[in-house]
Amino acid sequence: MADTVHFELVSPERLAYSADVEMVVVPGTEGDFAVLPGHAPVISLVRTGVIEVYDQGKVATRIFVRGGFAEVAPSGLTVLAEDTLDLANVDRAAFEAKFKDVQADIEAAPDETHRLRAEDQLQKLREIADSL
Repeated sequence: MADTVHFELVSPERLAYSADVEMVVVPGTEGDFAVLPGHAPVISLVRTGVIEVYDQGKVATRIFVRGGFAEVAPSGLTVLAEDTLDLANVDRAAFEAKFKDVQADIEAAPDETHRLRAEDQLQKLREIADSL
């Protein structure tokens, strides 16, 4: 049995992550599940949350994902996500400024369409904030 499992995280825009890793914890809709080398094949829906990639027994990478699905196969784990964000790359000051800007956009929205778009963006930012 191999000591690592191949993990790929794919979003509509790009291949967000690809590496041989020790373990991956995925936020499944039925609960979080860990994928280790030799894991049985499975397909699962992925809920909004954080994928944790382990190296040397500890979390090495945390990646926010919004929806999608995961497939564990003999070749490894593939997660197809609607949206991804490596949490190590989040500039907290810039994030907080963006949060305030979107709140101001909601208050200043010239019409219902603009307000709804801004509220949707604010909800996405709240999901990320909950993961930081």
